[in-house]
Amino acid sequence: MYKCAMDLLSTKEVAERLGVSVQRVQALVKAGRLPAQMIGGTYIIKESDLKLVEDRKPGRPRKQAKKPKGEKKSKSKG
Repeated sequence: MYKCAMDLLSTKEVAERLGVSVQRVQALVKAGRLPAQMIGGTYIIKESDLKLVEDRKPGRPRKQAKKPKGEKKSKSKG
């Protein structure tokens, strides 16, 4: 039997459901966090796979802490 195409979503539909941009959906796909199939130049995502990213943290991850200013590398002369 054939699977119903109703459980397949475009990146635009996924973006609307998750409340993010299409670019963010594409980034999730490229990062391997959201499985997708490329068909005709666009990603197609199974509706059931949305549960994999529904509980993600919103926003960007924090940058790693920088070293405090004033700490300089010491040069040793040989």
